[in-house]
This record gives sequence, structure tokens and C-alpha cells, in this order.
Amino acid sequence: MTPADRSKQTIAAADGRSLCFAEWGDPDGFPVFALHGTPGGRLNRTHDESKYVEAGVRVITYDRPGYGSSDRLRGRRVVDCVGDVAAIADHLGIERFSVTGGSGGGPHSLAVAARLGSRVVRARCAVGVAPYGLDDLDWFAGMDPMNVTEFSWALEGESVLVPELERELKDMEERVEADPANLLGDEWHLDDADRAVLQRADFGAVVREATADLVRGGVWGWVDDDIAFTLPWGFDLAEIDLPVEVRYGAKDVLVPAAHGAWLGRNVPGAVVVVEEDQGHMGDPDAIVDRMRWLATGE
Repeated sequence: MTPADRSKQTIAAADGRSLCFAEWGDPDGFPVFALHGTPGGRLNRTHDESKYVEAGVRVITYDRPGYGSSDRLRGRRVVDCVGDVAAIADHLGIERFSVTGGSGGGPHSLAVAARLGSRVVRARCAVGVAPYGLDDLDWFAGMDPMNVTEFSWALEGESVLVPELERELKDMEERVEADPANLLGDEWHLDDADRAVLQRADFGAVVREATADLVRGGVWGWVDDDIAFTLPWGFDLAEIDLPVEVRYGAKDVLVPAAHGAWLGRNVPGAVVVVEEDQGHMGDPDAIVDRMRWLATGE
């Protein structure tokens, strides 16, 4: 299979929806499902596939419903990703695997850990958002005003959120076309660590490709993610019974550190890693060690 073929594969979900996925790294490596952020898609990955090979992993990414080339599942909950991940794993003949998710992918990785625990070896939730409406977490505290505004639209419902995200996506497309380092624009109060990642040429190359695919798919995946995060996730964290790492950046203003701290306290047995000098993006050069842990536990 050519690299182009591996980066766009399609199967039917149990209900007939089209699911688009990609494979990266070592075809014979340990399988790791990497669940993208919000917004995002299957093309969000490390620019240098040799890093996955070095880590000994076969990485599988997919477009959540409504993103890229996957059909929309209107009204989906976070837990609904479980059936899609299982369908892709079954199609590929993969029985056991690890799962990781960053940002908006974080809750989805926890859902897979909770509901496919007999098949999941290890899981990671990186800079993942916590459930909304908790008594012991001020969900918006420390969050950049731009993100607060976006989730306020989500709380008002699809009729408000859709036109706003359509405008946001159009603006993003124009910014990335001019300079991928300007993915988020100038209005966000990002830490210098995140700004440094955005300035990297290798990161920018992936941003260009992934944004173009995001634009082709439209806003529906983004819409459904945002709304899903403000509603019950559909599973209980107490269901998780396998090794989980909860990782977050102390300087994150997109998903504030308090979210990661809450997840660290509430995911059973979680190992918590606080990156004191990092924001939301994390260190791209640490990908080998992070993927190797998912494969080997070391």
C-alpha cells in the first residue's frame, strides 16, 4: 500500500456511515490509535513518520464523524467514538492496542479506555478537557477568552454555533494559507512555548495539509465536538481499569491545567504528568518517548 493509500482509507461503520482513517509509522509496529483534537482530523500527526518507526508503533488516526471524509453523526456523544474505533480495529484485524488523545481527543481516548478496556493495553489523555458542569471544577477559569466565547456559543445550541464556526473556519483557512504559524491568529493569549511550536516549519507543514482537509469536510465535526463536551459524556470514568497517563501543560490557556488536575484525581489509578514549562501544544520532539510508552509501558 502506497503512503497516499495509507493516509486515506474508508470503511463503513455499523450504522452504515463512512469512516475515513489513516495509518502511519511501522506497519508491523504496536498499534496505537491517536485521536485528534478539536478541530482536527486524521492528518494531524507528527511530520516525521520515522519517529513512529523509531518508537516501534503503527499509528492509526481517523476523522471523527463530521470531520474530513467521515460522515456526520448528528447529536453524537463522546462515548459514541467507541464503536467507530472498534470498527476500524476489527477491519484491520487488530485485537489489542493502545489509545491516546490530545485536547478534544482526550475525552474520546478515555471513552475507549472505559468501554474497550479488554482490548486496550494503555491509554493517555493529553491536555484533555474535563466534563462540563462539575461541582468541583470552574470549567472556564484560566481559559482564554476566545475559547470561552466558543463554548458559550455551544451552550446556546447548534443554530448559534454553526454560523460562528463557519466564519471561524473561513478565517482559519485564510490565515493558514498565508502563514501556518498564524493558525490561531493574534487574539489568543498563548504562552511562548506554544508560540514556539507554531513557528516550527515541520509543524506548519502538517497544519497546512490538515487545515485544507478540515475545510473540505466543513464545520460539522467541530460543531458536534463542541456540543458533546458541554453534555454528559455517556460513560463513567470509574469504568476505566487499565494503565492511564493524564498529561497536561501548566501554561495551557486553551484547556486550563485545572482540567488535567481534575482528570488526574478522577481517572482511577492515573499517572499524572505535569509539564511545567509547556502549554497546550506540548513538545513535538518528545514524540518517540511518548509513543514508546504506549507500546511498551517504558
